[in-house]
Amino acid sequence: MTTLVDGPQVGPMLRSWRERRRFSQQELSNLSTVSTRHLSRVETGRAHPTPEMILHLADNLEVPLRERNQLLLAAGYAPRYSEQSLDDGSLAVVMEGLRGLLDAHLPYPAVLLDDHWDVVDANTAIGVLLAGCGAALLEPPVNVVRLCLHPDGLASRIENLDQWAGHLHHQALSRAEHTHDPRHHALVAEIVRLYGGTPRLDASLGPVLSLQLRTDDAVLRMFSTSAQLTTATDAALEGLRLETFLPADRATREFFAG
Repeated sequence: MTTLVDGPQVGPMLRSWRERRRFSQQELSNLSTVSTRHLSRVETGRAHPTPEMILHLADNLEVPLRERNQLLLAAGYAPRYSEQSLDDGSLAVVMEGLRGLLDAHLPYPAVLLDDHWDVVDANTAIGVLLAGCGAALLEPPVNVVRLCLHPDGLASRIENLDQWAGHLHHQALSRAEHTHDPRHHALVAEIVRLYGGTPRLDASLGPVLSLQLRTDDAVLRMFSTSAQLTTATDAALEGLRLETFLPADRATREFFAG
């Protein structure tokens, strides 16, 4: 005899994602070209959506791939997106290409991060930034947000810590609001704890915020860029970010060139 256990229902889950995106039913209807009447029936459970309808609405709501699988499961369908280990052979070509970009960015630092800011890989120039950090913080998985703000990490060496903490808090909060991942919300809380309060995003900065990091020889000034796979169909790949640092002044450029 099979016992049925009540679980999350796809209709309320879709309604929750719509509300998280601050869409009315009419706004989602306009965006997705699905009638408000049908949206209402789906959200209340009076209509059972097809897998194609679920994925269509999830796409318009920008639901992450991992959570799209949860929507499909709640409706009784098989997951559509894989989530392989990054060491899995099926991802080898992609990972090799991303690691090639890390090396191509030398002599400047570059790091490959997962969705929670944990380091997946980095090029050799990143060692300049990590000098003097506590050994415990460099035990895998290394979290770069924690590393920046921890007193045993980079916090004492970042000349513009208030600005950089505000930037990191803004990034983590934005991602938490977008994904509603508990780990993202926990990271936001950790930023507040490490900083000793909620850091403020400085709106009066110049054209770009630079990380100003003191070393034994100089103060390095670098700005960062972030790249993401926009065609990922694997949930683990979707969360990867390639963070690259570039010199923000001539002295920093000469430091890395030397």
